[in-house]
Amino acid sequence: MSTTPVATTTAKIASSLGLSESSLFQQALGSFLREQKRQVLQHRLDILARYGADSLADLEARIAQGMVAEHPAWEDLIVAENLTARLEELDAYLDDVQSAAHDRAG
Repeated sequence: MSTTPVATTTAKIASSLGLSESSLFQQALGSFLREQKRQVLQHRLDILARYGADSLADLEARIAQGMVAEHPAWEDLIVAENLTARLEELDAYLDDVQSAAHDRAG
C-alpha cells in the first residue's frame, strides 16, 4: 500500500517540527478553528458597527425604537444571531480539540 503525497508531507513536517503527526494535526485544527472564529467575530462586529450598536440587544433596541430602518436591520440582526450560534459551535469544537490534546498529553 503506497502513501499519499499529503501523508508523506505531513510526516515530513511533523518530523521537522519535532511533533507527532497527531499533535501536528491537533495544532493545525486548533489554528483553523481559531481563524474561523476570528472571521465570524469580524463579520458580526461589522454588522453591529453598521448600525452603531454595541451588542445584539442594542441593535434590536435600536430597531424597535426606530433609530435604524427596519429593513435591512432585521435581516442583519438575524444574520448576527446566527453568527453568534456559529461562534458557540466553534467554541465547542475548540474545547473538544483542547481537551483531546490535554488528555493525550496527560
